[in-house]
Amino acid sequence: MKLKEILVNCNLLELVGNKDLDIEHISFDSREVVPGTLFFAIRGTQSDGHQYIDKAVEQGATAIVCEQLPKTLKEDVSYIRVDNSAYVLGIGAANFYGNPSHELKLTGVTGTNGKTTIATLLYRLFTDAGYACGLLSTIENIVDHEVIPATHTTPDPIALNALLRKMVDHHCEYAFMEVSSHAVDQHRIAGLQFAGGIFTNLTHDHLDYHKTMANYRNAKKKFFDDLPANAFALTNLDDRNGSVMLQNTPARKRSYALKHDADYKGLVLESHFDGMLMKVNDTELHTRLVGGFNASNLLAIYGAAIELGFDRDELLVELSKMQGANGRFDMVHSDCGVVGIVDYAHTPDALENVLKTINEVVKTENRKRKSEDGPNVITVVGCGGNRDTSKRPEMAAIAVQLSNRVILTSDNPRNEDPDEIIRQMKEGVPAEAHNKVLSITDRREAIRTAVALARKGDIILLAGKGHEDYQIIQGVKRHFDDKEELSNALNEK
Repeated sequence: MKLKEILVNCNLLELVGNKDLDIEHISFDSREVVPGTLFFAIRGTQSDGHQYIDKAVEQGATAIVCEQLPKTLKEDVSYIRVDNSAYVLGIGAANFYGNPSHELKLTGVTGTNGKTTIATLLYRLFTDAGYACGLLSTIENIVDHEVIPATHTTPDPIALNALLRKMVDHHCEYAFMEVSSHAVDQHRIAGLQFAGGIFTNLTHDHLDYHKTMANYRNAKKKFFDDLPANAFALTNLDDRNGSVMLQNTPARKRSYALKHDADYKGLVLESHFDGMLMKVNDTELHTRLVGGFNASNLLAIYGAAIELGFDRDELLVELSKMQGANGRFDMVHSDCGVVGIVDYAHTPDALENVLKTINEVVKTENRKRKSEDGPNVITVVGCGGNRDTSKRPEMAAIAVQLSNRVILTSDNPRNEDPDEIIRQMKEGVPAEAHNKVLSITDRREAIRTAVALARKGDIILLAGKGHEDYQIIQGVKRHFDDKEELSNALNEK
């Protein structure tokens, strides 16, 4: 492809060299540069790609996109100066791969919680209806039925457009993707054309990156501001930021809610550990999903599917058969009578939602048995290292408030001292609750202790890691699967 074709709509400030160069590859990592590469020098959070321009040229880069030209320019290299290299990377990557999002009905899901469930279940819904579809999620990327491991919630622009191109080449008609706030802020989705956007909620998360909730909210809002007029913008009115997302979008405005009037209105009628009965607009629906947060997720799925043209009657039938995404209120069954639940809840709001759902079901079951002495809720929870530290005491406080016993343990400590993370979590535990809290650094031991403490009928919640099958300790990634560990411990009980 010609350099000038890659740079269409890129708002160039200066071009030094030949714009008719043939470009064979594009990259923003100098280690991946080969002869014939267009190299994008990106100013990142960890390093500045401008420092690697000379290395890229040495390895064969024939064109450089940068925000500041090097002091010495090579005669056989083209240099393109732009205002924002990351934004131009998004546009350029889309052009390089032939703008594949224009050939798909691409729906993006953004928000703190619920993104994976909504994107995954939309993929399953349309796939089960006979459409070839793609999925880009925290858990996995899927092209039609081919699973490709995921490394980020939203991939970098080059990987993202390569996946979308593969979807088009495999005749996919629909694609569903999680859109993280980092991806919006870092212009990873620049150049993509969306058929629709969904907003779930906005709660405490990622402040290590965004610094303030206003910055975090505005990153989400920009996604909706940039939607085209022929797209739909579907928002959760139960979240106080839901209406904010629609303020400036040119897209078709739609809403869903459990507590407010909305285009897609829901009401939970009954809730059990094996599912719930809810009303969607005027129709009753029994689903295998559990809890108010999943009722909200189902409304988002229902609304998006309708906006994308799915038949309403067929939709209700399909929703009744759906199971949740891996690691999201994931039930672990055993013969010992203990109920195990694995959930990705790694934010205060998500943990509170899961625990409230568990307690609501417990109360319902107690009323049926006319008993006040119900089962205990035992929560095993940790917080990730090298991430937002301010939510650590809040997570512990919520766990203590809504559980009978709490075990504070490691999540992914990464390069931090896991004992220090736990100490910071314990700052949120009130003095009168210290006797119901244990601190066990080793996560496997923490899980086994929870199982040892559990009586028949008790509920064990493993929160924080969900689908993840690894732990990162001192920078080393080791296999660790919460569901696997809990299953083994329960089966040995």
